[in-house]
Amino acid sequence: MIKPSIPRGMRDFSPEVTVKRNFIFRSIRETFEKFGFLPLETPSMENLSVLTGKYGDEGDKLLFKVLNSGDFLLKVEDKEKLISDSNLLSTKISEKGLRYDLTVPFARYVVMNRNEIAFPFKRYQIQPVWRADRPQKGRYREFYQCDADVIGTDSLICEAEIALMVHEAFSKLGLRDYVLKFNSRKILEGIAEIAGESERSETFFVALDKLDKIGLDGVKQELYNRDFSDDFVKNLVEIISFTGSNKAKIEFLKKTLKNSMIGTIGIQEVEKVLLYINSFVGEMSEIDFDFNLARGLSYYTGIIFEARATNVKIGSIGGGGRYDNLTGVFGMPDVSGVGFSFGIDRIYYVMDELKLFDSQELSTNKILITKF
Repeated sequence: MIKPSIPRGMRDFSPEVTVKRNFIFRSIRETFEKFGFLPLETPSMENLSVLTGKYGDEGDKLLFKVLNSGDFLLKVEDKEKLISDSNLLSTKISEKGLRYDLTVPFARYVVMNRNEIAFPFKRYQIQPVWRADRPQKGRYREFYQCDADVIGTDSLICEAEIALMVHEAFSKLGLRDYVLKFNSRKILEGIAEIAGESERSETFFVALDKLDKIGLDGVKQELYNRDFSDDFVKNLVEIISFTGSNKAKIEFLKKTLKNSMIGTIGIQEVEKVLLYINSFVGEMSEIDFDFNLARGLSYYTGIIFEARATNVKIGSIGGGGRYDNLTGVFGMPDVSGVGFSFGIDRIYYVMDELKLFDSQELSTNKILITKF
């Protein structure tokens, strides 16, 4: 008899685990609603025309594509069946795919319902997503995202609000040892510009985004493999190796990027976000301006975020950023948005590792047994 199994990267959740996960969901949902976000759900499957081209080349490779119903080879001619490259046939045998994230479907929803939405529109979404990635610790092929986005405004107050929302959510969970790193894609574009590589800035972002995974030497080698010059790599290493306080980093970049208009705008936005945060709650020790931060998704255009636990090695436990024209690819240009996504699975791992569930009220029912 064949022993039953589930696909790699997928999981069952026991009642004990589910109760703990529900506590995380509940805490994050309460935080979203406290900050004025409204609930939204979108389908598990989207048309591939919606998904492809939004995440960069590497993201597109991780899309789970769904074969057309019935005879999926019906539209394929006999001579095309002889082609060994399945990518060339994919448009004929597959028209749908499982959603890769919640942000692109949200942008699609906004465009389709633009006449019923009052802008700025604040929504939260807690649903599973799928990526054909290599499974490893804290990385699965099916996992939940907890997203909150506001669209229809370019006010940097929204970025400051995200920082406060992250702090509120982690406080509810008892997760106090974390750092919220942030940067601006415009600063990274400025670094590429002063090095004469503006046309290849996206390639540079993808390589830099792997810094935590492959280290500085790995990033350097990847840039060399993509034909970046020795001078570019040398100057980049000099820039990203700078350390100091948030203020010191800003002053360093002002001098370094003084000849880059886009880089200067990015620095100004970083300063403004810090100013707003300080005016709301005072200086937050968890906030770290890190101009090594890149975020791999190609639709980011401004401030970007990444949250990490400081005492558990697991990678990011949340991230997000500003996207200025994501709705533009669906025919609704110049609508800016910004959002943040909590990684439920990695948050669970961190809380379990630190035994934070032990101090929380996790039971769903309270029962009193008495004798008369």
